[in-house]
Amino acid sequence: MHYRIRVQGHLDPRWQQRFEGLRIEQQEAGATLLSGTLPDQAALHGMLLQIIRLGLTLLSLETSEALKGEEIKDQHEARRGEPAPG
Repeated sequence: MHYRIRVQGHLDPRWQQRFEGLRIEQQEAGATLLSGTLPDQAALHGMLLQIIRLGLTLLSLETSEALKGEEIKDQHEARRGEPAPG
């Protein structure tokens, strides 16, 4: 499943490891988008607990079915911290 989680405030890209598997993208209006695939509901709950523990304000949560190519691309970007080639 592909997730798009918006939180209030700009998160530093160095926080990438705290949100393993999700990309961090700063947006206008002082928000940050965390996006990518998570394997199951338990991983989503863990991510939401991480947001709570850090005292972040959840603005939105969107889900969609991930295409196989998107899952591979998201995993590559999360590991390397950079976009996949192609």
